[in-house]
Amino acid sequence: MTDPRQSALARWAAQFESLTPETIDQLRPLCAPDVRFRDPFNDVRGVDKLIRVFEDMYETCDDPRFVVLDQAVGEAACYLKWEFQFRPKRAPGTPWRIEGMSEIHFDAQGLITAHLDHWDAGTQFYGRLPVLRGLIGFVRRRLAVN
Repeated sequence: MTDPRQSALARWAAQFESLTPETIDQLRPLCAPDVRFRDPFNDVRGVDKLIRVFEDMYETCDDPRFVVLDQAVGEAACYLKWEFQFRPKRAPGTPWRIEGMSEIHFDAQGLITAHLDHWDAGTQFYGRLPVLRGLIGFVRRRLAVN
């Protein structure tokens, strides 16, 4: 028997891959009203705040795009492995790529109750900023096993 979360996860993944400023509101019917969204920069509750996070993404990034690389349904949660591609508006040039994993929780009706992003902000984001790159490299070298 197929786990009903599998089709709900596939819908969520498809929505993320086709996300545009015009389609952000299409996330609403897939979410519980008190959905939690967490990433290295945000920890918000409520579908309006989740929508605001994605609106902000389009305000601060050029050409943001999610590519879902894999999906899995586990005992306690579902998971999406993804790559986020974008160009920071304040740092034009080469596109950035961030690889991460989202932990997705559903309620009994198949609505998203939590979308928890896991990715290395130190290396994949802060480490690319000129002011922090050297400091992060220094700390990583000091903590590395020799």
